[in-house]
Order: sequence, then structure tokens, then C-alpha cells
Amino acid sequence: MLQRWPGRVPLAGACSRRPCRSPCWELRAWTMTPSPRSRPRRPERGRGSGESRWAWGTGGDRARWLWSLQRALAPPWSVFTLGAAAGGLSAMVLNDLLGRKLSIMFSAIPSAAGYALMAGAHGLWMLLLGRTLTGFAGGLTAACIPVYVSEIAPAGVRGALGATPQLMAVFGSLSLYALGLLLPWRWLAVAGEGPVLVMVLLLSFMPNSPRFLLSRGRDEEALQALTWLRPADADVHWEFEQIQDNVRRQSSRVSWAEARDPHMYRPVLIALLMRFLQQLTGITPILVYLQSIFDSTAVLLPPKDDAAIVGAVRLLSVLIAAFTMDLAGRKVLLFVSATIMFAANLTLGLYVQFGPRPLTPNSTVSLETLSLAGTEQPPATPTSYLTLVPLLATMFFIMGYAMGWGPITWLLMSEILPLRARGVASGLCVLVSWLTAFVLTKSFLLVVKAFSLQVPFFFFAAICLVSLVFTGCCVPETKGRSLEQIESFFSSRRRSFLH
Repeated sequence: MLQRWPGRVPLAGACSRRPCRSPCWELRAWTMTPSPRSRPRRPERGRGSGESRWAWGTGGDRARWLWSLQRALAPPWSVFTLGAAAGGLSAMVLNDLLGRKLSIMFSAIPSAAGYALMAGAHGLWMLLLGRTLTGFAGGLTAACIPVYVSEIAPAGVRGALGATPQLMAVFGSLSLYALGLLLPWRWLAVAGEGPVLVMVLLLSFMPNSPRFLLSRGRDEEALQALTWLRPADADVHWEFEQIQDNVRRQSSRVSWAEARDPHMYRPVLIALLMRFLQQLTGITPILVYLQSIFDSTAVLLPPKDDAAIVGAVRLLSVLIAAFTMDLAGRKVLLFVSATIMFAANLTLGLYVQFGPRPLTPNSTVSLETLSLAGTEQPPATPTSYLTLVPLLATMFFIMGYAMGWGPITWLLMSEILPLRARGVASGLCVLVSWLTAFVLTKSFLLVVKAFSLQVPFFFFAAICLVSLVFTGCCVPETKGRSLEQIESFFSSRRRSFLH
């Protein structure tokens, strides 16, 4: 059995099997969602009394269990985010050194090694190292896949194809949750090797990016790749000449003088701010502490249902984005997404501030524990319809994120970055994104404990308003335009791209 951390409550304490041979925190170390069997049971009526109590312990026990769970999840989630940040840092070099396709294939090495370490783990260090390696692979692919997809896709369907990585990520999360209900945690790690192998096999049949090949002087290979990627009736030679002309006007490397040019730093700055604002909307801490937030707001959702509901909402929302991105445009979906997230975060903040308290004082579990004690609020019961408010608000927040600021920011990053800086800048964007997620997740509980649970939600709502203004003032509309047209827009120094 793997060693547990000293001073922590074993997360398998609520497990029905004795002795427990698979501590539940191990199984969920890479899913960010505690196993249903590791959570306390639903409230039951006490024997000989009408009081509601937790079947496995008192309210204090449940509170200690929840905080132990949050502390236990912190190290695996932390090492994943740091590994992903390191993956983004490496993409700044590998994207241009190996190319987009080979960089994605290279990510299979740390990914496979990470899953193998977790599957055969005999100590905590092996789990954490495996989690770090899979995080590294995730950060590397997060920087390379959007760039590769945008460079090989025709302008008319680039939005739909650009949403595919997010779609597959959500589908993979749902599949992982379903497998987690059937497989032991070690076999769940073994199952993670399957998609890695499939990815390598399928990519071996795909060509390199024509734009990358042209930037390396491999014109004949670039023409062959573009011909393979386009339908038979497409005017491949015209598109090839446009790409070739754009590449020839540029030097192979960006000099410091060019980096100070607005047409170079403006798109990079926009992409960085989009990644920064995307994380500041609160998506990562809300997903990490989802069940704890539900507990703190009296949402008595069955533990086995929360991951399934979240996954289904995200999957439906990304599908909406994929089908409408090339019709409505990127900016429209970003406006709608930020508006929905603002309303949802504001609703959650107001509910925590003025809404009912969770259950009874003896069974209250709250992220802030004492933050609601000083307010006059009507007590909530498990059957109160008012307790549906945080559930619906959270689902709307996840829906808003998944249909706009989730997939579109990754796509826009790869669309607006200039070709010469695309490899380095995309890795820098991923580095900023994951470091922001790490800091935000670490500081979330500190802010809640120091102030109250509503404060982060009000902050996230304010960030959504900032995102609305930023989208209107700075983000160009790229629907239906080639990457060369988008790059020429920044070179022309025009202030608007709405037409």
C-alpha cells in the first residue's frame, strides 16, 4: 500500500471495504474529483431522533474530512499545474525546433512514462512524479495542438476544428470518470496509455504544417502537405503562393528591434492577456473545489452525480461553440460567454452573502466555516428549492466558459500570433495560463478563509466585466480569414477588425 501523508485523515475512511487496498485519493489524483466512495454518505435520520446527521460522523468530523480532502488533493493538482507550466516553457523551444507535429508526438514520451509510474507506484513520490510528467505532456500539447490545427485547417472550418481539442478533452474526462467506476485505480492509469498510443499512430499518417515547412525552406514538402490537406477541387497553388509570399517577407528569427514593433508585440500581448483573463474568471478553482462549494451552499447533490453533470454540461457547451464559431464569429461567442459567467458568478456571490445556511450548525461544512455566522439567513433544508440556485448558477458558469472563453481563447491564440513568433509565443501563453491557475488555486482557500466564500465570486464577476471590455476593445474578429490576412491586419495598424 502506498504511504499516506502524516497528520492527514485517510480519505478511504468512508470506504465500505475493509481493509481498503486502494486509497481513494490515489484513484482521483489525476481527475481532480474525489472518488464517490471516499466521500461521506448522505444525511440520515438519527436513531430515535428527528435530527439530521452524517452517518459516518459528526459535523466536526465531516468538516475535518473535507479540509483533509482539500489538502490531500492540493499536492497532486499542484505538481500537475507546475508540470504543465514546464511543458509550456519547453514548447517555446520545441515548437520551432521539432515542428508542431513532432512536438505533439514527443509529448507521448513523458505522458506514457507518467502513466506507467502511476500504475506501478509503490510510494507517494512515484505518484507525484507521474503526475508531473503527465502535466508536462499536457502543457506541451496545449501549446502545440492549437497551433498545428490552425496552420493546417482551411479558414472556413478553422473554428470548428479549433474547438476539437477542448471537445476531446471534455469527452476524455467523462470517459475517465466512467472507467473510474469500473476499474481499480492502477488499471485506470494503464488505460491512460491507450489514447497516447492512438495519438502517435494517427499522427504518423499526418503531414507537417505547410507553414512550418516553408519557414524551414522545404518548399516541395510544404506543397505536398498542403495538397494532402485540401480537397481535390481546392486551389492549392494559390493558397500555397499566399503562404509562401508571407513567409519570404519575414526573417526566420525575430530580432529585438522587431519585437518592439507593434505589429509583433500587440498580438502576443493580446494572446497573453486572453490566457490570463481566462484563468481569472475562476474556472480552475471552481472545478477543483466544486463539491466543497456545493457543500458550503447547501447543495446536497449525490457525489456520484456532480462529475457527470459537469462533464455533460461542458460537452454540450463545447459542441455549441464548435458548430457556431464559424457562423456567429469568435467575438460574439466571447461576449455571450463572459456575460453568462458574470451573471453566474454574481449570483453565486449574492447567494452566499444573503442565501440560506447549509443544513444545521452541527453538520455545516463550509469552505469558510465561520463566514456566514454573522449574517441573518433563513436555514436551508435539503428539500428547499432555493438550494438549486448555486447548482444552476454553477452549471451556467461552466456552460458559459465552455462555449466561449474555454475553447476560443486557445484558437485565437494560434490565429493571431505572427508566424515567426508563433512557436515561442504559444508556449509562453501556456506557461502564463498554468502558472495563473496554480497561483489562483492555491490562493482560493486562503482568500475564503481570510474573508468569505462570496469574495472570490465577486472578484470573478468583476474579471468577467473586464473580459467584456477587453474583447470589445482589443480582440479582432478572425472568422473566415486566413492566417496571412490576420497577420496583415496587425501589420496595417488598423484599429478595428469588425468589418
